[in-house]
Amino acid sequence: AKGLPHPKSNQRDNGPATMAEQAADLTPITVVTGFLGAGKTTLVNYILKEQNEWKIAVLENEFGEVSIDDGLVAESMDAPEDLISLDNGCVCCSIRGDLIRTLGQLSKRRKDFDAILLETTGMADPAPIVYTVQTNPKMSDNYRIDSIVCLADAKHVTQHLDEKKPDGAVNEALQQVAFADKILLNKLDLVTEEEKKTLKERLKSINKFASIIETERSHAPLDQILAVNSFNMESILEVDPNFFSSEEEKPEHRADLVQSVGIQFGGLLHAQWFNMFMMDLLRERAADLYRTKGLLSFHGQGDTKFVFQGVHEQINFGPANKPWGKDEERVNKFVFIGKNLNRKELTKSLMECLYTDDE
Repeated sequence: AKGLPHPKSNQRDNGPATMAEQAADLTPITVVTGFLGAGKTTLVNYILKEQNEWKIAVLENEFGEVSIDDGLVAESMDAPEDLISLDNGCVCCSIRGDLIRTLGQLSKRRKDFDAILLETTGMADPAPIVYTVQTNPKMSDNYRIDSIVCLADAKHVTQHLDEKKPDGAVNEALQQVAFADKILLNKLDLVTEEEKKTLKERLKSINKFASIIETERSHAPLDQILAVNSFNMESILEVDPNFFSSEEEKPEHRADLVQSVGIQFGGLLHAQWFNMFMMDLLRERAADLYRTKGLLSFHGQGDTKFVFQGVHEQINFGPANKPWGKDEERVNKFVFIGKNLNRKELTKSLMECLYTDDE
């Protein structure tokens, strides 16, 4: 894997473990979403049969419409212990019931693997998986969510994104793009250069935050989707700075429009007010907010830089790995990806959380 330290190479043995080192000891889980036909089975088969650099445990969601092609899953797999081992050190396993049980049984062997790939056919919302891994102690002691990858079929994804659903129903393709940290744009050999350009612009309008990786026949550069830690709270530091400039406000406010909004401003936040704002926002809008991320400077917290990231109402919040630098300008940054977002209202509410001297 060029340009990327091996997933297990960044651990040190000296001194007490820092938060980063503890995280490095957890086995990374990449959640793969995407529509039937986007190429997930081809991706899984590529990982299991063709590549030799990574040892990966592939967990297939049995509730999807397709299991891995029969040539691979020849033996019966009554229980997760019946892992199918392949020559390149990878294993493959179906989840027939409980994800926690499967991951629990794998935990004894997890050090054998560089990463776990969890394939979720047709599931629009990875929030339950994220929630389970982050809040169940058996899970969070062994695993961490590393990234959410959406596999999109360049030829058909526009049709899925445009699909009008009956009232109240969710367009899964829109949700899958909105949740992703990485979008694998697959089957590019089937579209023209012009179509590709238009499609990438469309995907960016939904989720400016996700990086788009171009592939053909699902031969993904694995070092860009496995053990990349793009789900961590610090990932907001890598957002393109232009994302936060309040670009021309688009007049359309359709309730079903999924978009990304970036907001930034200087100053110190009042911790209590910010907390109340976030609680109110999540109570009222959690279903509409697919992803949130933030980088914050609080009054009374010295040089500590705070970061948060969330999926719906599940928010992780804490100090960043590095404090504010001596000459670093303290700019608060927020990313919201979701439905029916109003940049003006969000900016006004957030700026009302700034600390003022007449407290």
